[in-house]
Amino acid sequence: MKANPLEIPITDNHIHVDPINGIGPVKVAKQFYNVGGRVMIIPNKPSWTFGEPFKFKKSMDLVISYAKDINENTEVKAFPLVGVHPAEISRLVESGKSLEDSFKMVKKALDYGKELVLEKKAVGIGEIGRPHYEVSEGEMEYQNKVLKYGLELAKDIDCPVQLHTESASEKEFKEFASFADEINFNKKKLIKHFSGPYINKDENFGLTPSVMSGKDNIKVAISKGDNFLMETDYLDDLTRPGAVLGPKTVPKRTLDFINKEVFTEKDAFKIHKDNIESIYSIEV
Repeated sequence: MKANPLEIPITDNHIHVDPINGIGPVKVAKQFYNVGGRVMIIPNKPSWTFGEPFKFKKSMDLVISYAKDINENTEVKAFPLVGVHPAEISRLVESGKSLEDSFKMVKKALDYGKELVLEKKAVGIGEIGRPHYEVSEGEMEYQNKVLKYGLELAKDIDCPVQLHTESASEKEFKEFASFADEINFNKKKLIKHFSGPYINKDENFGLTPSVMSGKDNIKVAISKGDNFLMETDYLDDLTRPGAVLGPKTVPKRTLDFINKEVFTEKDAFKIHKDNIESIYSIEV
């Protein structure tokens, strides 16, 4: 029996592929497809993962080539995102660069990312944001400058941004919403990757939560509404199998929840089709 008989365009909103450290784009996509997955939104991995630290443009070019590989060799639709992971700044500083020089390097890379989105080679900017570990006040100031710069670029070209940040609750969502408000950026297009089930407006302040697809998280999310995306943050790294969640999680979770009447079919189409299409301006 077909895994996804309704052909719901089940979308993992944040999944990595890595032919250097993992099983690679086509194998991940085929695993995803075979259990009912149809669409993958793929951010580039940091530069050190392919052994060329701070080659930010190359990391963006690579993810575009990986998505192309999936689109040409599988039935999955893959869409790349391009950005500079906040840990790159920490590593630049560790390598001896000043915060100002690090900021300039990252700005230049994000300018390149903007061009890739304009050329329709990528569908948005991400992941950018703040580190998920403690840093000095000085570094955090520059991390916020990068985040705001990325938002400015995205506003110019009306594209979405995926945020990588520390664990975020209402307080952080409110802060990120204020950054968007400062420049009149469409908050719906500001996506909090690796989110908990912050679905209500008084929790997410208008941002879009991309909810980690553990069973409990999604149950809580859908109990509040359908204004969210689903993701695994799968790393495709053979030294960390299944991290963070495996590539089959989003399709399996969605279809299981439909069978158990936790989701309706309408819920599934809203999360995986309507929300994705309106945020990314794509057709799935």
